[in-house]
Amino acid sequence: MAVSTGQQPDAIESRYDGAGYGDFKSDVAESVVELLAPIQARYRELRDDPAELYRLLAVGAEKAHAVSSPTLALMYERMGFARS
Repeated sequence: MAVSTGQQPDAIESRYDGAGYGDFKSDVAESVVELLAPIQARYRELRDDPAELYRLLAVGAEKAHAVSSPTLALMYERMGFARS
């Protein structure tokens, strides 16, 4: 609950002191749903626009390649692999 609401655990504990576990469990579920709502909305937007999704995937792949290339080149060199 602290992660999904940003509240301190002590404050959460005192709010539910003496309350049943069911109330806490229900409130945790609601806070997690609220936390994930923007992510789910963005997911739906991207699934509805395959061109944008593939564009973003290509951008991500290019960034990953740029970051990993030096490490991969060093690995090839140290292991003695021939690069084509």
